[in-house]
Formats: sequence, C-alpha cells, structure tokens
Amino acid sequence: MTNRIAISLGLILIAAAVIDIALFGDQHMIFLGKKLFALIDWVAFWR
Repeated sequence: MTNRIAISLGLILIAAAVIDIALFGDQHMIFLGKKLFALIDWVAFWR
C-alpha cells in the first residue's frame, strides 16, 4: 500500500466518522468503540 492510498483511506474513514457524528450524534461511536474493545480482548484471548 502506497502512502497516497493510506492517506486517502484514512481521510475517508475520518470523514465518515465526522458525518456519522454530525447526523446521528456520538452514541453510535461510543457503542462501536466498546464493541471493538471487546472484540480485541476476545481475539487476544485466542492468541
């Protein structure tokens, strides 16, 4: 992956998060953050 592609993908993800927060509030992001933390913990257990 080149730097240009990585930066483009990063900017798209940040823009999607900003749009989601602007339209629906920050409750979705908090929920997803908690679920992501649980997933990382679960995957680390099986490692």
